[in-house]
Amino acid sequence: MAKESVTLTDNSTGQSYEFDLINCTRGPKAIDFSKLFTTTNLFSYDPGYGSTAGCEGTISYVNGKDGELLYKGIPIQDLVAKYKFTDVCRLLISDDGLPKDSKESDEFDLELRHCGFLHERLKSVFNAFPDKAHPMATLSALVSVLATLYYDHKEMEDEDDYQTMARRIIAKTPTMVAFCYRHSVGAPFIEPDVSKSYVENFLYMLRAYPHGRLKQTLKGEQEITPVEIEALDKILTLHAEHGQNASTTTVRNVASTGVHPYAAISAGIAALWGPAHGGANEAVLSQLREIGDVKNVDKYIERVKDKNDPFRLMGFGHRVYKNYDPRAKTLKALKDDLNKRGIKMDMKLSEIAEKVEEVALKDEYFIKRNLYPNVDFYSGIILSALKIPTELFTPIFVLGRMPGWCANLIEHVKNPHVRITRPRQVYMGK
Repeated sequence: MAKESVTLTDNSTGQSYEFDLINCTRGPKAIDFSKLFTTTNLFSYDPGYGSTAGCEGTISYVNGKDGELLYKGIPIQDLVAKYKFTDVCRLLISDDGLPKDSKESDEFDLELRHCGFLHERLKSVFNAFPDKAHPMATLSALVSVLATLYYDHKEMEDEDDYQTMARRIIAKTPTMVAFCYRHSVGAPFIEPDVSKSYVENFLYMLRAYPHGRLKQTLKGEQEITPVEIEALDKILTLHAEHGQNASTTTVRNVASTGVHPYAAISAGIAALWGPAHGGANEAVLSQLREIGDVKNVDKYIERVKDKNDPFRLMGFGHRVYKNYDPRAKTLKALKDDLNKRGIKMDMKLSEIAEKVEEVALKDEYFIKRNLYPNVDFYSGIILSALKIPTELFTPIFVLGRMPGWCANLIEHVKNPHVRITRPRQVYMGK
């Protein structure tokens, strides 16, 4: 079958050029502009790369028009309902697919737990950070230090090397996040407990007192409940992968230089920190507190529509989704379910959030612009109900996104045709 193509005509010269069309397995076709400059001495101008693909990918697919998210072809709703986060990690970073049974699932989870301990020299690095250091700054630095402790990952030759690299950092991230928080508040570190599952272990390292003792209720029940573990597991799964977002693209771009994989992931952590990306759920919570009461919602919605008012509604709208973010739908249902199962939400903030959504989705301004709640809109409320400190919201995002970053990095460096990322610029200077 003949290749499809498009023709580009330069009206100033009358010269025409033909470019192949790429038929993607899902979604719209792509114009192959890889030889645009060498063929025409022209290049495309696309601020923010909203219409530009910098790579081929097989890991996840985001359908913004219909509000669809797939990991390796599987709808996110199915993964959240039927599988653990560690199952999803395995799916993303390897060709093994989802575990066939609970034994395979438990074996992978146990492998990660055994790798969760930190190198003693890495723990000593915490002494260099000041009190009250933000966990994201500390976490990015720690991952850079990992590159010095496991330098052999710089030269990966086979699948075993890729898997060792990915599983090691996925295993150690919960410990690093927990230690970052405890260091920021001056609390002693709690070492991982291999007898606890991946997600339970993380909550344990956050909450336990010295000697591994957990706070107990008057009835003698331990503080970490199965409902909390299940909820956090689902949140991590929803954040595990999301196409070529800013932080994932950063990981790929930095990896294209041939740098150590952990250095590329450290750069991804720095990119995620921004309030326009991973820090948005923290900003949503602050904004709901600013609104203060459901009776104030209409006033703030009007502020959003006033072009002279700098106020911007956080947690609404998405660069890709022009429909309801499927992750936000799942989180809203999770919030309601948790409330029924005894995990108490901040009802005032929850009511404000639901009122904001109700008013916005009926307002022509939001309808016309396809502005719907995104993944950040309800996640902060849920994390607060799970007793996660606000400054840990974005590190939790790191914990969830780590398998996606690893999967993209592996896919990128295994590609024999990969080139160093080197965009052009439209020069407008003197």
